[in-house]
Amino acid sequence: MKPDMFKEPVSILVGLGFPAEVRSAMDAYRYLVEWPAARRDNTHSVALKACGAALRGEIEAEIARGLFAAFAEKHDLLAPEANAIVASRLRRDRDPHVR
Repeated sequence: MKPDMFKEPVSILVGLGFPAEVRSAMDAYRYLVEWPAARRDNTHSVALKACGAALRGEIEAEIARGLFAAFAEKHDLLAPEANAIVASRLRRDRDPHVR
């Protein structure tokens, strides 16, 4: 495994809400570089710096993963887990009053 690979990918929503998996510090770095300048904030800056440091071998990739995940969570980019979606649909199917 490459040193910048995450142990578990970060699933985010892209485009029109399609899920994508960010599997490495390089993937996260590329995503962050393309983030619109007008929407950049402190979480973006910290995550971008962490991903760069992970690529240079200065910090562990998992630290960069955590900071990228925090950025994604703050910006409502985290994709819901498949299990949560299935459970929600099952509840809705069993009880029509559940939305």
